[in-house]
Amino acid sequence: MPTKTKHDLKIGAATREAFGKALLELGRQNKDVVVCDADLSKSTYTHLFAKEFPDRFFECGIAEANMVALGAGLTHAGKVAFVSSFSVFVMNKGFEQLRVTAAYPKVPLKVVGTHSGISIGEDGPSQMSIEDLSLACSLPGFVVLSPADEVCMTWAINACASYPAPFFVRAGRAKAPVIYGADQKFEIGKAVEVVEGSDITLIATGLMVAEAVRASETLESEGISARVLDFHTIKPLDREAIAKAGETGAIVVAEEHLRDGGLGVRVAQVISETRPCAMEFVGVDTYAESGTPDELLDKYGLRAVNIVEAARKALARKAR
Repeated sequence: MPTKTKHDLKIGAATREAFGKALLELGRQNKDVVVCDADLSKSTYTHLFAKEFPDRFFECGIAEANMVALGAGLTHAGKVAFVSSFSVFVMNKGFEQLRVTAAYPKVPLKVVGTHSGISIGEDGPSQMSIEDLSLACSLPGFVVLSPADEVCMTWAINACASYPAPFFVRAGRAKAPVIYGADQKFEIGKAVEVVEGSDITLIATGLMVAEAVRASETLESEGISARVLDFHTIKPLDREAIAKAGETGAIVVAEEHLRDGGLGVRVAQVISETRPCAMEFVGVDTYAESGTPDELLDKYGLRAVNIVEAARKALARKAR
């Protein structure tokens, strides 16, 4: 339920770890679940599944394109196939196969990309995926999820397993603040109102949901009522929630992704068709560099303070 009370955002597990644990439990429940990885199972946490179900785990080596094609073939054969690698590799190297073997034939392959965004940290720009949401959304028929915490990720893995569509699920390397209680209900295509508000709406996804919550607290101290929406589903978008957000007259969209082609662009498209209003966007515009996650999030403006600044700009335009 939405709240106006101060959030105590304790740090929980990384969403990649939550993915691995949820996948293991899913494998225990469903013998048709199979997993493919690209020589990164300890990083993606699919090693948990591989240890318990070695006959249902396929190590594909450093060959994401082959991995995607194999996963699609296993899905064709009636299996519930998950393929996993770093987002930058599975989306960039495997895009043609995602397009031809999953999207075009409408094969319900489950793709999980870990180490997304710049919060991967010291591994540097070659490992950072800042285009993955845009690429995934461009694939017709794909459902695209970007969970904010371990609770949402556990739901996402279970939801996609039984859903008759191909999926891309975005996971991160860094430990994520816990937004939700274990009893939180989620639905594909329905945003969650985390904080109530009436003056401005902060729309966020992934790690930026926690930053949006912190930003709402700062704004509240200034007498500004800021609604926070978690768009765990990037595609299909919750058009009703976006139209309702437009009623506040000002919106900020925050994402750990390129501003070009990301969630903000998709929200703006819906706003232009429903309730045009003042909008600002918090995201990245260029490739980052090597550094600690905190250093990078600070340098590239992916913090609550940046959302607050963007909110003030949007509110100023709203007042004109």
